[in-house]
Amino acid sequence: MSTTVKKVTDFLGSNRTLLSQRSLYDNFKSLLFIYFLVTQSLKAERHLRARGILTTFKEFYAWIAQRVIFLLLRLPSARAKVKAEMDKAKLDIEQSLCPQGADVVRYLSLPAEGQSIEWILSEMDNMDQQSGTLEWKRGKISGAVYHGGEDLEKVIVAAYQHYCVSNPLHPSVFPAVRKMEAEIVAMCLRLYNNPNGAGTMTAGGTESIIMAVKTYRDWARATKGITEPEMVIPSSAHAAFDKGAAYLKIKVHTIPVDSVTRKADIKRMKRAINSNTIMLVGSTINFPDGNQDDIVALGALASAYNIGLHVDCCLGSFIVPYLEKAGLAEGSNGKYKLHPFDFRVNGVTSISCDTHKYGFAPKGTSVVMYKNAALRRFQYYVYPDWSGGVYASPSLSGSRPGALIAGTWAAMQYMGDKGYLDSCRDIVTCARNIANTIASSIPELYILGSPPASVVAFGSKHPKVNILEVGDMMLKKGWHLNGLSGPPALHIACTRLTVSMTDTFIADLKDAIKEAKLTPSGKGTMVALYGLGNSSPVGPKMVTQLAEAFLDTMYKA
Repeated sequence: MSTTVKKVTDFLGSNRTLLSQRSLYDNFKSLLFIYFLVTQSLKAERHLRARGILTTFKEFYAWIAQRVIFLLLRLPSARAKVKAEMDKAKLDIEQSLCPQGADVVRYLSLPAEGQSIEWILSEMDNMDQQSGTLEWKRGKISGAVYHGGEDLEKVIVAAYQHYCVSNPLHPSVFPAVRKMEAEIVAMCLRLYNNPNGAGTMTAGGTESIIMAVKTYRDWARATKGITEPEMVIPSSAHAAFDKGAAYLKIKVHTIPVDSVTRKADIKRMKRAINSNTIMLVGSTINFPDGNQDDIVALGALASAYNIGLHVDCCLGSFIVPYLEKAGLAEGSNGKYKLHPFDFRVNGVTSISCDTHKYGFAPKGTSVVMYKNAALRRFQYYVYPDWSGGVYASPSLSGSRPGALIAGTWAAMQYMGDKGYLDSCRDIVTCARNIANTIASSIPELYILGSPPASVVAFGSKHPKVNILEVGDMMLKKGWHLNGLSGPPALHIACTRLTVSMTDTFIADLKDAIKEAKLTPSGKGTMVALYGLGNSSPVGPKMVTQLAEAFLDTMYKA
């Protein structure tokens, strides 16, 4: 009897242990579920607060519509039709980029023996002729080529030749390059009113922006413990911010700009800030339409929430710092006024400035600047335990072309304060003449916002004038303008080459509007590309495929 009782007791005891373990397991699962539910609800609340109910609904509707259309496109007939159209578009891209004909020689392997410099230069001339290299000196290109003149070109080439094998990764071997780079940064810091700040050079505006994003991510992780970083940007901010966020795993809240002023919507940006926000972004000036965000208001927000504020001056570069001195900062007739934007504004913690734009330096140079050296350290990468020795670099690249640094330093020394002041005055006056003429004498068009510097964007307010069609008509006249979306528009980034072409631009623009109104083709590059992007929920997906095809073609030998 006692044996039976013992067995029963042991059985009950073991079951109590099992039940206790199961209960703990169930409680753990419940806690895990609650944690998942709370965190996801918090993320959804932040997303909803940042975008608003209407925008969230539109995004959800677009997502559903995309899925439905993608399912329909899987039908054999639809898939075959889409494939045929895409293949044709890809072929058009290849034919437009790659030289054609029996006389085109393709060099796919190394020559058995080295060629002479005469042969090399002759072959380069041949390639220019075969590929139809655009005559950019005619001044019909929006931005792209920021040419400081033939004399400056000679100065840059001489500096490049002097330091063609140099590499700032080895400052003890090339001390002069280190000195020049430090001086370039120092000159830019003074230009933006922060002589005691810090900065580095980069390979261009995109790298400057990505470096700033990386800096704030690492700063927030180290000082606030943020492991799921978010950033808030206006829709007019450069695509490099999205690119950096994609690389660095940062969530982006993109806030629509005011439809009239084209400035960042401060109230909506404030609403998007949360405990994971690491930075805000503003532009002076933005790339799409050349307008300026309210940096003072953004700075106040950044200060209140103890987060970074990066001001993108890549395009404004050596233009916006000179507007006040040129007597152009106040604008005219209530338009084109430049508001405070540099390190004098409370809350501004970093600025990017492209020396290779209106600094007229060689392509592949930019500067990212910080409020202080302590913040800059979060940009660095240091690997102390590498078997090859201590590795440290200030930006993405390890080895860098010291020749570009030398060319930039030489350009800045050659231009000087007066040279940049004069170029600012000429270029901005040109841009404002274009904007005023469009506003006063071309009733079919309107100017987007009130651009204070060198970029003018214009859209159509006439029901029978497709602005993208106008862009295609202008292309036939030799003008290479930038097509925009949201809203559909064109922009011209004025340069020194544009200054003498103002009257020609306006005359050609008026003719292009007449042609677009009377004989629209509906088949031009801008109409096809940007029209496709806005035509349906799957438009952006199709544009993405075309863009990828374009990039593939860039590497077709």
